[in-house]
Amino acid sequence: MTDSHFDIAVIGAGVAGLTCAQQLHQAGYRVVVIEKSRGMGGRLATRRLQGTHADHGVCYLKPKDDRFKALITTLLDRSILQPWTDTIYELDAEGQLIAPPEANRGSRYASPTGISTIAKFLSTGLAIHLNQRVEAIRPIHQGWELQVELDGTRSGITAAAIISAIPAPQAVALLESIPEGEEVLTRLRSIQFSACISAIAVYSPQDLSAIPWKGVTSIHDPEIGWVGLDSSKQNSPSQPVVVVQSTAAFANRHLETTDLHPIGQALLNRAAQFLEPWLATPEVLQVHRWRYAFPINPLTEPFLSANTTSPLLFTGDWCGGNRVESAFLAGSSTAKQINSQLHTRSLPDRFWETIY
Repeated sequence: MTDSHFDIAVIGAGVAGLTCAQQLHQAGYRVVVIEKSRGMGGRLATRRLQGTHADHGVCYLKPKDDRFKALITTLLDRSILQPWTDTIYELDAEGQLIAPPEANRGSRYASPTGISTIAKFLSTGLAIHLNQRVEAIRPIHQGWELQVELDGTRSGITAAAIISAIPAPQAVALLESIPEGEEVLTRLRSIQFSACISAIAVYSPQDLSAIPWKGVTSIHDPEIGWVGLDSSKQNSPSQPVVVVQSTAAFANRHLETTDLHPIGQALLNRAAQFLEPWLATPEVLQVHRWRYAFPINPLTEPFLSANTTSPLLFTGDWCGGNRVESAFLAGSSTAKQINSQLHTRSLPDRFWETIY
């Protein structure tokens, strides 16, 4: 890193981290975002393969909160999002495909270029360091030192404040060596997550006009929880792309399996039993393991604040809910909190409108 000192270091480039960092950046703080993965967005994840792509984490957005609706409106205006479907079919207990009642319908939004495009939008203008893992933090005079690892080499950066926007179990390791954080540490350890395995499949070109569904959810099947025809999100799809996501129980049984390809094939085979036989025979199959897919017992508050001399806050989609919308609202609330602990600058309320 050419820069080594910042006002605020944000650990994690998911929705909560990027939302928080963008607001603080627009307020004039020197902000750095450090992300252990090679891409941004967390579960706003898009896999690009064989000239096409698929969303193998978050499947779509269905806003409820007014502020999140306003963000969605901007994303629609910028052609980052577009309406996808208002009907998510269900598999009943007998494995029959049924349309939802009118009360369960409503616009779902997706990105024709992949849902990770939202993360790229939120990251505009930010200093982001990918493929770098924060191994440890320690308090120093008027701030923090972060030990960051890149390709086996450690370097140190300093910041007046830290925001951890990663899954609670991963944040535990950062706080264990700080005595003042014991109360928050207990809260972090209490947060549990369910796992998920996603099978991403590309098929030979074929006519899909007879298929009634774009997305199918199941609460009864022991193996599959979601099947999405992801190519239907694209403006001019060249061939069918399908994502099948497992239940937590299925994922837990196979979470430590080294070769996930047979596990992904098993998910496709299961989906083929209920939906379309051709789902069992993809041209290309890739499989992704989500160890921290969904918070089981999210907090009611939008962040946790450690009782430390310099600000140290923890946030994520496990604060205030378990959806992308929860992460967005939690990140925004965290930005306001850390701003009040530092210089109380003017934070832009509708910050997404000024991103270009």
